[in-house]
Amino acid sequence: MLLLLPDFLLIAAGFLLCRYTPLDRPVWEAAEKLVYFLLFPVLLFNSISRSTLSPGDTMTLMGAGLGVMGAGIAMAYALRWVPGVAPRTLASGSQVAFRFNTFVGLALAERLHGAQGVAWIAMIVAVCVPVANVAAVYPLARHGGHGYLRELARNPLIVATLTGLAANLLGLRLPEPAAITLQKIGLAALPLGLMAVGAGLRLGALKDAPWLAAALLAIKHLMLPLAAIGLGQALALPAPQAALLIAFAALPTASSAYVLAVRMGGNGPFVAGLVTVSTLLGMVALPMWLEVAIR
Repeated sequence: MLLLLPDFLLIAAGFLLCRYTPLDRPVWEAAEKLVYFLLFPVLLFNSISRSTLSPGDTMTLMGAGLGVMGAGIAMAYALRWVPGVAPRTLASGSQVAFRFNTFVGLALAERLHGAQGVAWIAMIVAVCVPVANVAAVYPLARHGGHGYLRELARNPLIVATLTGLAANLLGLRLPEPAAITLQKIGLAALPLGLMAVGAGLRLGALKDAPWLAAALLAIKHLMLPLAAIGLGQALALPAPQAALLIAFAALPTASSAYVLAVRMGGNGPFVAGLVTVSTLLGMVALPMWLEVAIR
């Protein structure tokens, strides 16, 4: 539970700063643009391009990770057929059901299995982040009337992920001063992104579609860990990899989901509420799923 506490405290700090200090909404709107167009892309590129990836040893685990994510995408998209769903709200919130907090995942993997765990989660992240970003952008672009392919081609998160993966596979390395500079820029992404979530927080927005919020959060925190257990058994994953897969499935959703929704004209307050509740649920549910995984 303590692993997620700093994330929640950053969200709370953003909320308090926006509501009770001169750092009000105009300041945080500029911060959201900075996070979305610079900080998160730099962090993704630097993390993926410098990760130690060994596809031959983890192909089954990577496939299982994609399977978990695919299940989440399918269940979230299926909610569009439920009567009474507001298209803009679903387009904004569906990403919460299948995206994941990479930073919490990396920290957790290191605690579970050390350097080997970090290498495993890096492989899952490398293959799942592009899929997650495409699946998150698609409904927002479709709802907003944007050209889907054009929106994907210029989405900074997708571009940074694919560029970082290409650089890694080709063995390209930046000069050390440039790499250190990018690392320092990327380090600002997580705290500022989480504070931007808090600044845009309006839990009351969840009342606009409470059953939809409950369905999306149930997919993320109940159905995906169950899917991971089933896939781990079906694919006969080694026990450490099976435990890591369950932990991956149980991660809270990505804090950048709010930034993406706002930047693409979605329902930002609804997504901010979902991200906050997902972080709270993760503090309780993640240790419980880890107990299941270890057994």
